[in-house]
Order: sequence, then structure tokens, then C-alpha cells
Amino acid sequence: MKIGILTSGGDCPGLNAVIRAIVRKCDQLGFEAIGIKQGWQGIMEEAYVSMNLNSVAGIINRGGTILGTSRFSPFQIEKGEEKLKHKIAKEQFDAIIMIGGEGSMHIAQQAHQIGINVVGVPKTIDNDINGTDYTFGFDTAVGIATEAIDRLHTTAESHHRVMILEVMGRHAGWIALYSGIAGGADVVVIPEKETKINEIVKVIKNRYERGKLFSIIVVAEGATFVEEELSELKKKSGIKDKLDDFGRVRLGGISHLLAEELEDRTGFDTRATILGYIQRGGVPSAFDRVLGTRFGVYSVEMVKEKKFGRMCAIRSNKIIDIPITEAISKLKTVDLEIYKVAEVFFK
Repeated sequence: MKIGILTSGGDCPGLNAVIRAIVRKCDQLGFEAIGIKQGWQGIMEEAYVSMNLNSVAGIINRGGTILGTSRFSPFQIEKGEEKLKHKIAKEQFDAIIMIGGEGSMHIAQQAHQIGINVVGVPKTIDNDINGTDYTFGFDTAVGIATEAIDRLHTTAESHHRVMILEVMGRHAGWIALYSGIAGGADVVVIPEKETKINEIVKVIKNRYERGKLFSIIVVAEGATFVEEELSELKKKSGIKDKLDDFGRVRLGGISHLLAEELEDRTGFDTRATILGYIQRGGVPSAFDRVLGTRFGVYSVEMVKEKKFGRMCAIRSNKIIDIPITEAISKLKTVDLEIYKVAEVFFK
């Protein structure tokens, strides 16, 4: 069989571990592995590279993706469906293994609906893909955010400041919640749970009365609804919404608005730090390397068994496969029962 491998959407740690595992498993089964550069765009441009054991040697610990990635969708261009089918047939691909996040899974499902043999591998630091306990990339991002909190603790305590750490998370606050719990944050603000600014002020003042002259707040970038006052503050600041390649509002900066408001209300020196793309970069954690490897091997087995239109997933530490339609049916948002654990420490 001839299998095309592509990475789509935002990059994250662990992608190379998946690519390596796919190529190694293809070699074991005698399948031909072809790397597709720059995601779905690579098919349209016929940007291919033959892959073998030498191609993937020593890449398990590398961040990013050796194939490159993009947010390109062939279904958003004129006659994209026809062109995609033609390119796939021309190259004689028996199957495409698509490694991507929630947005990319929608593209994979569209490709499956027009008769292309697609298997999905879930990746995203946001951990927001439905049907799987974890996506690779998430554990690494949480580790990076937790280390940032640890470092902010020392400078916050030294200068008696309120420190706000902004992490990624458009609609799902998994990174904020997990890193906040692990790093001992005093407040965690996520998209799924409305948080009043006065509640944060109360925590800061209560800590001050107990002799704690600093506070650590973790906020997800998507927590734009933290009370209507922030919306007003955003207007006053003259911030205009910009769109990304998927047509969504580009996020980032909520922590600076929150810092201004908290400083006004409490009088405490307040600083904001935005991790941004630092969460995506660097070497993957051991967990993400192992999970990515398991996904990669299993995805080739799915191709062998012709389980097309499906995505591999992990549940209770077992690798399974589910319909891509289930994966994209809804976003996997934070379980508020876990959030209640964090709330115990909001005092």
C-alpha cells in the first residue's frame, strides 16, 4: 500500500514521534510511506518526499514537524474537491494519514465524504478533541506552563506583586486548569466558567490579610467573558479583533486587560506574562513521545484494516478508534468537577 502522511493545523510537540512511528510501522508491513509537505496544501502542490528509516532517524525528541504544516483547506478554494480527488488519484495514494487538531479533523471528514481513504491522528495542545482522553502535545504544554508558574512564584514573592500568566485555550481551559493546579495558582480563569473580577480581588485581599503579599493567577486566552467590564475595557483600549487562517478571532492579550483592572481595584502592583507559542515549541515530554508513538503505529494498523473515516484515540490507556464524526461532534471542554478541585485553593 502507498500511504501519504501529512500534518495539518498548528504545530505541537510530538508530531515527529507520530511520523517516525508511522514510517517504522509501514516499513515493518512493507507499505510505501510518502511525506506530504505543508499539510493539505502539499497535495495540491504535489510537494512529496519518499520516507524511509533514515528519514525518521533521531527525530522522536524534536519539536515541530519535519513535514511542515499549514491551515490550508482544499475545500475553501474554487473546485477544490475536484482538484483534491485528481491529485490523490494521480499520486495513487491508497490512504492518507492526517495528523491534526479539531479544525483539521473537519477537513479529513470532508475528504472522507468524497471518497478519499483518510485516517485521523488527534493532536493539539488544547486537549479539546472529543472522544479521546488526551491528545499528544497537551502534556508538554502543561509542563511548560507549570514551569512558568514556578518561576513567576519566586519573582512575585520577591516584589510583592500579583502575577498573571496567560496560556492558550480558545474554548477549552485544560492547559490553564492543569497547570494552575500543578503550579499552585491562587485563581484559574477558564472559558467554561465565568469568573467575576471582584471574586479575584477578594482572593488577592484575603491573601494579603493572611500575610501573603503576592498572588498567582492563570488565565486562558479564550476567557474573554471575564465580566462585562473587560469588554468595555477592551473597547477603551482600542483593541480590534483580527482573524486567523480559519476565520476565527485571533486571541491573546486578555491578561494585560485583567492586570490593569486588578491593579486599579486592589492597588497592588500587577504584571502579566503571555506564554503564547512557547507552549507549542521545544522537545516533547516523555508522555507525548509515547502517546504519539502509540497513535502512529495504530494509525497504520487502521489503514491495513481499512478503517477509513475514523480517528485513533486513547481511553483508559487503551488505543482505540472512533468515527471522525464523533471526534468533531463537539469540543471536549473542561470537566467542571476537576475545576472544583482547583476552587478549593481559591482562598
